[in-house]
Amino acid sequence: MFESVGWGEILVLIVAGLFILGPERLPEAAAWVGKSMRKVREFATGARQQLRDEMGSDFDDLRKPLEDLRGLRNFDPKRAVTQHLFDGDADPLGLKENGYGNGGAKPNGYPASTPQADPLKPGEKPPVDPDAT
Repeated sequence: MFESVGWGEILVLIVAGLFILGPERLPEAAAWVGKSMRKVREFATGARQQLRDEMGSDFDDLRKPLEDLRGLRNFDPKRAVTQHLFDGDADPLGLKENGYGNGGAKPNGYPASTPQADPLKPGEKPPVDPDAT
């Protein structure tokens, strides 16, 4: 119920209550808040139980869509679109089977990775291609 309230906010509320109510009435107010929360929780549990008793097996049918809605809290649209478009395929474009992921050849016959040239030695000039510059 208080998922978004952190310890800092609770501390501010306690300090504000201490200033507003004073130290002599603060314990009494805290007890009243605790009793009220307990009553609300009991009312909610009783209403849920009464609804379950009256509806019987239909209660589970009603509860399933509500649970699905709760699952939308962690909804990731990018993952959902990817899963819908590619049906959950880990390699939807076939990159590994075409040689891109495993060092094989590309579909056009060229190697998937270009070979790296040896590093230049100290004082050595890099090769220049006059047509390219």
